[in-house]
This record gives sequence, C-alpha cells and structure tokens, in this order.
Amino acid sequence: MNFKKVLLLCLLAFSFSFNLFAQVYDPVKWETKVEKVSDTEYDLISTATIDSGWHLYSQIVPEGGPIATGFSYKTNPDFELIGKTSEEEGHVVDDPVFEMKIKFFENKAEFRQRIKILNKDLSIVEGEVELMVCDDEKCLPPTYVDLKFNLKPSKVVEADSEDKAVSFSNSESKIFEPVKWNTSVEKISDSEYVLVSKASIDEGWKLYSQKVPEGGPIPTGFEYTVEDGVELVGETTEEKGKEVMDKVFEMKIKFFKNTAEFRQKIKILDKSTTSVSSEVSFIACDDERCLAPTYVDLEYDLTEIVAAQNAIDDNSDYENEGSSRGLWSIFIIAFFSGFVALLTPCVFPMIPMTVSFFIKQSQSKAKGIRNAIIYGLSIIVIYVLLGTIITAIFGADALNALATNVWFNLIFFLLLVVFAISFLGAFEIVLPNSWANKADRQADRGGLVGIFFMALALAIVSFSCTGPIVGTILVEAASKGGVAPVIGMLGFSSAIALPFALFAAFPGWLNSLPKSGGWLNTVKVVLGFLELALAFKFLSQADLVLQLHILEREVFLAIWIAIFGALSLYLLGKIQLPHDSPLKHISVGRLLLGLLTLSFTVYMIPGLWGAPLNLISAFPPPLDYSESPYGVGNSKGGGSAVSHADLPEGAHLLAPHDILAFNDYDKGLAYAKEVGKPVMLDFTGWACVNCRKMEQNVWVKPDVLSKLKNDVVLISLYVDEQIDFPEGEAPDSKLRPGKKLRNKGQKWSEMQTIKYKTNTQPYYVLMDHNEENLIEPVAYTPDAEKYNAWLEEGIGNFED
Repeated sequence: MNFKKVLLLCLLAFSFSFNLFAQVYDPVKWETKVEKVSDTEYDLISTATIDSGWHLYSQIVPEGGPIATGFSYKTNPDFELIGKTSEEEGHVVDDPVFEMKIKFFENKAEFRQRIKILNKDLSIVEGEVELMVCDDEKCLPPTYVDLKFNLKPSKVVEADSEDKAVSFSNSESKIFEPVKWNTSVEKISDSEYVLVSKASIDEGWKLYSQKVPEGGPIPTGFEYTVEDGVELVGETTEEKGKEVMDKVFEMKIKFFKNTAEFRQKIKILDKSTTSVSSEVSFIACDDERCLAPTYVDLEYDLTEIVAAQNAIDDNSDYENEGSSRGLWSIFIIAFFSGFVALLTPCVFPMIPMTVSFFIKQSQSKAKGIRNAIIYGLSIIVIYVLLGTIITAIFGADALNALATNVWFNLIFFLLLVVFAISFLGAFEIVLPNSWANKADRQADRGGLVGIFFMALALAIVSFSCTGPIVGTILVEAASKGGVAPVIGMLGFSSAIALPFALFAAFPGWLNSLPKSGGWLNTVKVVLGFLELALAFKFLSQADLVLQLHILEREVFLAIWIAIFGALSLYLLGKIQLPHDSPLKHISVGRLLLGLLTLSFTVYMIPGLWGAPLNLISAFPPPLDYSESPYGVGNSKGGGSAVSHADLPEGAHLLAPHDILAFNDYDKGLAYAKEVGKPVMLDFTGWACVNCRKMEQNVWVKPDVLSKLKNDVVLISLYVDEQIDFPEGEAPDSKLRPGKKLRNKGQKWSEMQTIKYKTNTQPYYVLMDHNEENLIEPVAYTPDAEKYNAWLEEGIGNFED
C-alpha cells in the first residue's frame, strides 16, 4: 500500500465513527421475509432499501478496504444454516478513496440465507446485520441492525364474499404477506419528533391510501397508543402515491406500489418517554385479488434519540468553550507551522523569485502589489479547499470519534514516522511531475486564472517540504473533529501567503531576507525530529487502550530523551545527515536552539525516576502506567491513608499520588458506605489527554490531593477499557435493547450517557450513598483553585 493510499485510508477511517451529538442519518432500511423451499428448507431473505445517493458494501471486500456487510444468526438447536448468505450481483467500480475495485449496492439489495428446520414448531429466527454505508461526501460508522424472520405468519382468511367481486383468496393454501412494515423516529426540534412508518410492498401488489372513495376498499389507518407524556400533532401524512382507475373496485383510488411512507408528528412532554406504539390496519391487493384486512402492531423506539437530545440539552457550556478554544489552538499551531514551512528549501527561495516576477511583469507598482495579493489569496483558497474537502467528505462531526481506536492510532504513528524519515533525508514525498507541468501550462495563460495556477504550481512543487507538515496538521485537526481541518488549513496557508503580499508591497524588505543555504535543510531535519517524537504519542495511546504495558512511561521518556538528545547533537554540529552542507561553524541561533533542546532533554531525565514532568504531562503515559509508579527504588510513596496490606477488595493505590481508588462502581460505592465518605466518580479514558493533565497538574495541588486522599472515595471508570466480560456475564445494553455490552468500557460509557447525559471525558461527579449528586458535575477544570472550591462545596453538602 503506497503512502497516498495509507493517508486516504487514515482519513476515511474518521468517517466511521458515531457521534452522539451529530445529525442522525438512517439511509438503509431493512425488511425480512421467508420463502419456503421444501418441507424442511426455507430461505431467510433480508432486503435493504437504500436511500438515493448512498451505497451499501458487499459481504466481500478486498483487504484494506471498507467494512463489509456481514450477517450473523442467533444460534438455535431448532434449525441449521445451509451454506453462506448469498447476495445480488451489485456494482463493481474503482473506489477513488481506497484505490481498489469494490462491490457495492444502490437503491436495493437482497441477501438470502438458506436454513434447514429441525423442529416444525420453530416460528422465529433472529439475526443481526453489520453494515457500513457511504455517499459521495461521507461515510457513516458501522451500524448493527437486528433482524427477525417469521416462519409462521398469520394465515390469510379466505372469503367467498360476492360484494364487488372481491375475493380474499388463499390460492393453493399459499400464505401471502405482501406488505412488510418497519419504523423509525426523526427529530424536528427539541421537543417534536416524527414517527415514521414505512411499508415495503411486494412486486405486483398495492397498498391503499388513508382516504378512499365511499364504497371502495378499506383504507390504511393508524391508531396510536400514547402515554401522558406524548401529544399527537396533526394527522398522519402520507406520500403522493398514484391515483388510477382500479380494476377491482372500478373507481379512481389512490394507492402505493413498492414503498409507502406515513409520518405522524408528536410532541414529547416528558423526557422519560421511551416508546410509542400504534396499530396499522390495511388491505393489500394485486390485479386479481385482495387479501383480508390485516392488523399490524408497530413500535417506535424513542430511547436513543431522546437520550441524545437530553445529552445535548444538559451538556455544560464548557464543552462549547472548549471546542472554540480547540479551534483557536489548531489555527495558531497551523499558522506557526506555515511560518516554519516557509523556512524550508522548497518554499523560501520562491519568495524573492515570485515577488520579483510580479513587480517586473506588472505595468505599475500598484498592479504588481495587487497581483501578489491575489497570488497569496490563491494559496489560501487552495489549502482551505483541501480542508473543506476533507470536512465535506467525512462529515463535520464525525472525524474525532476514533481518537481512541487502536488501529487508527497505529496508522497515525506509521504516517508520522514516514513523514519524519522523509524530512531527515532518506527520501522525498513528491506529487506526480505531470501535475506540476499541467499547472505551469495553465499559469502561462496570464490574468487571474494564470495567477491562481501559479499558486497551485507552488503548492505542488513544494509538496515534498509542505506535505508532511500539512499531513500532520490534518491528523491533529481530524482528532478535534468538526471544521478543524478547514481552520487548520486557513492558518497554515495564511502564514504561507502573507510574505508574498508583504514583500510585494515593500520590495525593499527583500534585501533583509537571509540568503538560501544549508540552514534551510536544517529546518527540515529539525521538523523531522519533532514529527518522530509526536508519532510516539499515537503509539502510546494505542498501547494505553489495549493495556499492553509495552510503551510504559519510562520507555516513552527514554525514546523522547534519545530523540531530543540526538536533535541536540545535530544542532550542535556533532551529527550530519545526507543533505546537510559542510558545517565549518554553527550560528548563534543554532547554538541557542541546540542548548534549548539539550535543556529539554535533561529536564526529561528525572521522569525516568518518577518526576511528574508537568510541562509535557499531556504526552507521556500517566505516572501510574509505569514500571516503577513511585519512582525507581520505591514500592510505595509516603503519607498514604491506606497501606497496600489494608486495601479493600477491588481497590488499588493510584500512583504516585497514592490515592485509594476503585475501577468498579459497585465495589467503590459499597466501600464508601462502609467508611461513611462521599463518592467521586471520575469518568476517564486511557487515551484521554485532558484526563492526564488534570491528574498530573491539578490533583497534585496540596488542597486538592488532601481531599481526594482523605475526604472522598474515588471511583475511576475508564470508558475506553477494552477488557471483555467473561463469557455469559455480559450485561444487557440499555441504549440498544436486546443487545449485550461487549466490554467494560461500553458499560461505563453507557452509564455516563444515560445517567449524566454526556459522553465527554474527564467528567467528575460528587454523589452521596443514595447516588444523588451533591453538586453539579464538572468536566475539564484546569484551574486548581476552582476545582478545589468545587470539591469543598460538594463534600460540605454530604450528610452520612
């Protein structure tokens, strides 16, 4: 797999995430039916109806491609599977993102699984389909849909009514079930929702409207059963349908073929409402016969969509502020990265050349300045367009969902290592020469179009220097989600474009520019060392989530010490790399930078023996994820309220703070009741950067640490914990009724979502023994005084 393909796969992966607060898409609806093959064999048929513009992938995709559609069937001794699930022909095309031929389906897809019945009393077979869908702009995260196959549907009543020659027949004792129903819920506003009832109608059959002329067939009708907390708004609406002369009833009647959708608006008065039910009555006919009136119970599950809305309603203002701060930080980092990119061999020499060109080719100084400004704006447009495309393809709210995903952290690690090695001089990452040649030819056209293509040619030619920087910015921006890629590219391109406009306006400044030389390659090499160090942040996150203890704190710091130590030696002239010019002496600036990196290297060394290293607390693993949590030579820190020998069941000492902590909710709550202390829930994550900042920068403050050690019982719940439940002990999911939780992280994440209506970490809750909040919970609070005041007030409200 080449570099471009790896990068595209990495960016596509971010679209596979579920975001609780994002717009809810549901482009694929599933229906099931059963066809009898023989007395003992049946075909289970799963039909997907796919919204226009979306596509569903095949069950078989090439390695390195998207997630394939997959079917699983609940084990039952009353039947056995015959062969594998088959599928239709579909379409095989060259996928532009994965650069491979992939089979997918549009509009509809049918899958068949043959079974053999071992018990004639079997009536229901249950299954689950895992799928991923994409359109031309974005992909949705993997979805799991429950399937139910009814082997014994209600018998069709035979009627010998002579009225209007209507015959409710059951020819050759065949049972007809031409209409299948499924339901969904759509949000309109904070309190209003739409109950959607969708009918899938077999070929040749038709379903009648809710309104038919007098003397016609029985109309389709909905009767809703609502609780006190739900109010119906208006009447049930339906699609346009078709109105033709009906051969059976000999009158113009409106009916539906293939599919029909009915929508009922409701208003939620009580947020605890979980479902609404209805009964739909209808009659289905083909050109020869009509079936007896049928009554089907429908259920509309509000659990997930209302929980999501409650989470949005109750979420703190801090998250919005944090998002804003995050975008500003992306812009500032990208802006300064742009200035660094200017100082590379591919870009810096272009400044005087380009500015001189505009001045000499323009009829006046004013026109030269104008052209240079347009050139700079074109650079901004090109890079911002790149960020916009990334955001548009993968969705504005879907890019950050896999921040703790193991495989994609590993991909990011490999990407940054490749970028680093490129900057160190092993090879260059370049775009095809044909691209630059085509851009140059367009630049010769002159005018505004020519200026734009001059800027595009610069972006292509300088890619070997700017590409790794742009890639790193996009990786970091992707972990923020939202419009961060656009903001990142705006900051980066603004810094690139600014010198061209300024030097065109003040050409005398060109004389003050340093001459090109070996120092430009030095800038590239320094960037290579920095990217290599950053790469290990992503490898560390993967190791933390899996709890492999391969890249523990000491190992991580040893790697960083080696990297920055080597960088110091390079800056001080003790190491030379392939593209370096002969170095007779080092400049004062290079000496100062070398001393700075050497000082940073020395600063990290005590971290090997347990020093907290607050300056870089967000990067290395936490202090307790270490070979020697209390420092080399120490088995336990001093001043603890509890010794190792006295630890209650399920507890441990959180090093190096020596705080008594639990990772199990029930055991921690039981201990709190035993000792008569309030509980502090700490919803955290192994790969949560802000969690580590709180633990290493705020919890260490004397007032805060004293309260955590002596006045509360700490229960830390890791929402990304990958430890699976023992076989047969997995609890039921409350957000996905009928499903089991897969690991302990899901259990704590679901608990936080349902009970506290948020899914961000860190999140701190002070509660009493009745599990009632003592004070409003807080999220990331880097102000130690504010956090201590929150602890003090909450603990003061506790009554044993």
